[in-house]
Amino acid sequence: MSPDASFDLPDFWYFPPFFTLQPVLATREKQLGQWRELILKYHTDLKIKTLVLHDCPLWRNDAIGRELSRADVASVADDFVDRGHGEWEDPGVRTRVRILWRRPDQLASDLYDWAAANGYVNSVCTLYELHSGEDVDGMSFQGADEELIRRALGILEGQGRCTVFKGETSEEDGIKFF
Repeated sequence: MSPDASFDLPDFWYFPPFFTLQPVLATREKQLGQWRELILKYHTDLKIKTLVLHDCPLWRNDAIGRELSRADVASVADDFVDRGHGEWEDPGVRTRVRILWRRPDQLASDLYDWAAANGYVNSVCTLYELHSGEDVDGMSFQGADEELIRRALGILEGQGRCTVFKGETSEEDGIKFF
């Protein structure tokens, strides 16, 4: 399996040492930062919500004959989660990571900025409109995981910047921004 052809892979992905975690701490930190950036950009650009460790095409580059070892995959994934870019969906076995395209606090800010810019302050929109509506094209939360959007809305509720009203279905839940 190779990465989606529509995704423009960075030059460092073609550098053979990138596929072996480096022993020098400063070099390893930079390398892990590149892995975080690559994983996040790949999953965000392609709107992939879950990183499945045993099925991620980023770990292998057939063009240079290199592949990240299982131990290094685990280290990269642990670092990705530890830095707040993901959460284990299965903490006991650690095979699936929910990608946090944006951290919940960043997403809360993005949601409120969008509401203010689009005239939704003091009016109501639905949860569906927030992740799939016409007005959210290109926004950081377009197509985002519903649970992540709800967590961001919870932050805004705690700040007194919105209220969530229950609808007949979760997608019909209403949000009023203040």
